[in-house]
This record gives sequence, structure tokens and C-alpha cells, in this order.
Amino acid sequence: MKAEDIILKPVLTEKGYDGIADKKYTFTVLKSANKTQIKIAIEQMFGVKVDSVNTLTRRGKLKRMGRNEGYTPTTKKAIVQLTADSKPIEFFNSLS
Repeated sequence: MKAEDIILKPVLTEKGYDGIADKKYTFTVLKSANKTQIKIAIEQMFGVKVDSVNTLTRRGKLKRMGRNEGYTPTTKKAIVQLTADSKPIEFFNSLS
């Protein structure tokens, strides 16, 4: 599996912006990816050193449209902590 398949998109929220100063970055990742695969994918895509990876799975919410109801997709997020001597990710430089 390629790194581009594992890392789907960055999460750009207020809480995510607060972590950029501490070299913590949040990404939406593939649901079947584990922490080791996420770590390798981030290191390959951005050329940085990853210290730790925390993951969480957000269950889909129940939504209704008229009398029909269904669930939004379940997503998985990864919060990546870089090492102290690692360079920051350039994509997030203009956002902080």
C-alpha cells in the first residue's frame, strides 16, 4: 500500500491549529491502517521523523432526511507527534 493511499487529508480545525506549534499534526487516515503504517507513510510523504502516533475512530452519526435515515461514514483520525529535532511539515507553515 502506498503512502498516498493511507493518508487521506489533513484535518484543519481550531484544535488542530493549536497543535502545530508543538509539532502535532492531525490527518484523516484509512480506517484499516495501523499506527506503524501511518508513521511510515508520514515519514515518506513529508520527509520528517515521527515520534508517536495516536489514533481515534469517529463513529458515523445518524442523519435523517424526511422519513429516511442513515449513517454518515465512520472515519479514523491520526494525531502525529514529530521529534524535537525534526523539521516541521511545510504544508502547515502558512496556517500557523
